[in-house]
Amino acid sequence: QVQLVESGGGLVQPGGSLRLSCTASGRTFSDLNMGWFRQAPGKEREFVACINWSGELTYYAASVKGRFTISKDNAKNTVNLQMSSLKPEDTAVYFCAATSRPRMGTLVHEYDHWGQGTQVTVSS
Repeated sequence: QVQLVESGGGLVQPGGSLRLSCTASGRTFSDLNMGWFRQAPGKEREFVACINWSGELTYYAASVKGRFTISKDNAKNTVNLQMSSLKPEDTAVYFCAATSRPRMGTLVHEYDHWGQGTQVTVSS
Protein backbone atom coordinates (compact mmCIF):
# COMPACT_ATOMS: atom_id res chain seq x y z
CA GLN A 1 0.00 0.00 0.00
CA VAL A 2 1.14 3.54 -0.73
CA GLN A 3 0.31 6.57 1.36
CA LEU A 4 0.49 9.97 -0.29
CA VAL A 5 0.36 13.33 1.47
CA GLU A 6 0.18 16.60 -0.44
CA SER A 7 1.23 20.00 0.85
CA GLY A 8 1.88 23.50 -0.42
CA GLY A 9 -1.55 24.66 -1.52
CA GLY A 10 -2.95 28.05 -0.71
CA LEU A 11 -4.22 31.37 -2.02
CA VAL A 12 -2.21 33.16 -4.69
CA GLN A 13 -2.84 36.12 -6.98
CA PRO A 14 -3.11 35.69 -10.74
CA GLY A 15 0.35 35.54 -12.25
CA GLY A 16 1.83 34.18 -9.06
CA SER A 17 3.55 30.89 -8.25
CA LEU A 18 3.08 27.96 -5.92
CA ARG A 19 4.98 24.74 -5.32
CA LEU A 20 3.07 21.62 -4.39
CA SER A 21 4.79 18.64 -2.82
CA CYS A 22 3.68 15.05 -2.35
CA THR A 23 5.46 12.72 0.04
CA ALA A 24 5.03 8.98 -0.37
CA SER A 25 5.47 6.10 2.05
CA GLY A 26 4.68 2.43 2.18
CA ARG A 27 6.58 1.03 -0.80
CA THR A 28 9.62 1.63 -2.93
CA PHE A 29 9.04 5.10 -4.34
CA SER A 30 11.52 4.68 -7.17
CA ASP A 31 9.27 1.95 -8.65
CA LEU A 32 6.31 4.30 -9.00
CA ASN A 33 5.12 6.46 -11.87
CA MET A 34 3.48 9.57 -10.44
CA GLY A 35 0.85 12.05 -11.53
CA TRP A 36 -0.89 15.24 -10.51
CA PHE A 37 -4.59 15.76 -11.13
CA ARG A 38 -6.99 18.52 -10.17
CA GLN A 39 -10.68 18.89 -9.57
CA ALA A 40 -12.63 22.13 -9.62
CA PRO A 41 -16.08 22.44 -8.02
CA GLY A 42 -18.72 20.77 -10.17
CA LYS A 43 -16.16 19.36 -12.58
CA GLU A 44 -14.56 15.99 -13.12
CA ARG A 45 -11.05 15.27 -11.97
CA GLU A 46 -8.61 16.11 -14.74
CA PHE A 47 -5.04 15.27 -15.58
CA VAL A 48 -2.35 17.91 -14.97
CA ALA A 49 1.06 16.26 -15.29
CA CYS A 50 2.86 12.95 -14.87
CA ILE A 51 6.39 11.69 -14.46
CA ASN A 52 7.92 8.28 -14.85
CA TRP A 53 9.61 6.24 -12.14
CA SER A 54 13.11 7.60 -12.84
CA GLY A 55 12.05 11.19 -13.29
CA GLU A 56 13.40 11.32 -16.82
CA LEU A 57 10.08 11.42 -18.67
CA THR A 58 7.32 13.95 -18.14
CA TYR A 59 4.05 14.82 -19.81
CA TYR A 60 1.70 17.77 -19.32
CA ALA A 61 -1.86 18.73 -20.06
CA ALA A 62 -2.03 21.36 -22.79
CA SER A 63 -3.60 23.82 -20.36
CA VAL A 64 -0.54 23.86 -18.09
CA LYS A 65 2.35 23.11 -20.43
CA GLY A 66 5.00 25.78 -20.20
CA ARG A 67 3.68 27.01 -16.85
CA PHE A 68 3.92 23.94 -14.60
CA THR A 69 6.89 21.66 -13.96
CA ILE A 70 6.73 18.22 -12.38
CA SER A 71 9.79 16.69 -10.74
CA LYS A 72 10.57 13.55 -8.73
CA ASP A 73 13.16 13.05 -6.01
CA ASN A 74 13.54 9.35 -5.32
CA ALA A 75 15.96 9.99 -2.47
CA LYS A 76 13.36 12.05 -0.62
CA ASN A 77 10.27 10.09 -1.74
CA THR A 78 8.70 13.24 -3.09
CA VAL A 79 7.12 14.49 -6.27
CA ASN A 80 6.72 18.21 -6.76
CA LEU A 81 4.62 20.43 -8.97
CA GLN A 82 6.02 23.91 -9.54
CA MET A 83 3.25 26.15 -10.80
CA SER A 84 3.86 29.59 -12.26
CA SER A 85 1.87 32.20 -14.17
CA LEU A 86 -1.17 30.95 -12.33
CA LYS A 87 -4.62 31.78 -13.64
CA PRO A 88 -8.02 31.83 -11.92
CA GLU A 89 -8.96 28.77 -13.95
CA ASP A 90 -6.18 26.85 -12.19
CA THR A 91 -8.25 27.01 -8.99
CA ALA A 92 -8.98 23.47 -7.85
CA VAL A 93 -8.13 20.77 -5.37
CA TYR A 94 -4.88 19.20 -6.54
CA PHE A 95 -4.28 15.49 -6.04
CA CYS A 96 -1.12 13.47 -6.12
CA ALA A 97 -1.42 9.94 -7.53
CA ALA A 98 0.79 6.90 -7.87
CA THR A 99 0.77 3.84 -10.08
CA SER A 100 2.90 0.72 -10.26
CA ARG A 101 1.87 0.10 -13.87
CA PRO A 102 4.80 0.00 -16.29
CA ARG A 103 3.90 3.32 -17.94
CA MET A 104 2.85 6.70 -16.64
CA GLY A 105 -0.71 7.63 -17.49
CA THR A 106 -3.10 10.52 -17.98
CA LEU A 107 -6.32 8.84 -16.90
CA VAL A 108 -7.75 8.64 -13.38
CA HIS A 109 -8.32 4.89 -13.55
CA GLU A 110 -4.66 4.26 -14.37
CA TYR A 111 -3.65 5.28 -10.84
CA ASP A 112 -3.98 3.02 -7.82
CA HIS A 113 -3.18 5.38 -4.97
CA TRP A 114 -4.30 8.91 -4.22
CA GLY A 115 -3.58 11.61 -1.71
CA GLN A 116 -6.24 13.60 0.11
CA GLY A 117 -5.73 16.70 -2.02
CA THR A 118 -4.62 20.26 -1.39
CA GLN A 119 -6.58 23.39 -2.27
CA VAL A 120 -5.14 25.91 -4.71
CA THR A 121 -7.03 29.16 -5.13
CA VAL A 122 -5.98 31.77 -7.67
CA SER A 123 -7.74 35.03 -7.01
CA SER A 124 -7.08 38.73 -6.57
